[in-house]
Amino acid sequence: MRAIHISTLEGPDAIEVVELPEPHDESMVRIRVHAAGVAFPELLQTRGLYQVKPDLPFVPGAEVSGTVISAPEGSGLREGDRVAALTLLGGFAQEVLARPDLTFVLPDEVELDAGAAFLFNYCTAYFALVERGRLAKGESVLVHGAAGGIGTAAIQVAKAFGAGRVVAVVSTPEKGEVATRAGADEVVLADGFREAVGRTVDVVVDPVGGDRFTDSLRVLREQGRLLVIGFTAGEIPTVKVNRLLLNNVDTVGVGWGAYALARPGHVATEWEAMLPHLRSGALAPLVGSTHPLDDASGALRSLETRQVVGKVLLRP
Repeated sequence: MRAIHISTLEGPDAIEVVELPEPHDESMVRIRVHAAGVAFPELLQTRGLYQVKPDLPFVPGAEVSGTVISAPEGSGLREGDRVAALTLLGGFAQEVLARPDLTFVLPDEVELDAGAAFLFNYCTAYFALVERGRLAKGESVLVHGAAGGIGTAAIQVAKAFGAGRVVAVVSTPEKGEVATRAGADEVVLADGFREAVGRTVDVVVDPVGGDRFTDSLRVLREQGRLLVIGFTAGEIPTVKVNRLLLNNVDTVGVGWGAYALARPGHVATEWEAMLPHLRSGALAPLVGSTHPLDDASGALRSLETRQVVGKVLLRP
């Protein structure tokens, strides 16, 4: 089968398309991959900068959609089932193995492309807003990087789970249109967002980091929460804790993978909580660009250059 190898840590241009044996493990679900989600961790892995550092060479790819080729007895999965799965590694290939507890049958209403764009981003957004952020009905939410995969997921999860107002922060008017399509109530540009919003926000979702972090604290109401998800801007910000004390606000770390994957059954609980909203269309992943396997480098570079809107997919 054809697959992507990271064999050196020289960035996305150094990845290779290789031929590998088809994977086999009777304890795992074997999936014919329809599409694989492409995310910032895979970009970091091409340079050895992600916290998960497999031995070289390895096949990246943490999430896929596809059809089941075979599944263990008692898993509840059957040949031909349309599924979304967290593979953690190996997804940038024509076939992949996944744990049964991290493989979920897609509703008939959900396309396979949407399935490949769902688990990583929407579980992260759910964990951030509902589990770590304690989102309450009617609260206002501000989302940075609101046209990207995490951003559009956060907009929809916030609305589905009771937010009264969602403000999207974007870098360009064109990205603002994407955030509006995802369901944002308001859109503001990153430059000057603090002045545009004022101190009116209960929860800030921040997958960006960088120099906007302090202003994010300044838009929070009393007892507001700033959810730290990532640092796509590159710079890891610092916070003067007197800002937290004086305004009675929280800075909350959101490490979904480390938390959920260490607790068997937790991802399934998140899936079940979101499933009615996935069926209804309230949670509807926005798929951005789709790339063939031969253009995996281009897919990863699009994340690096911040050209991305919605979720980037790789189709083997």
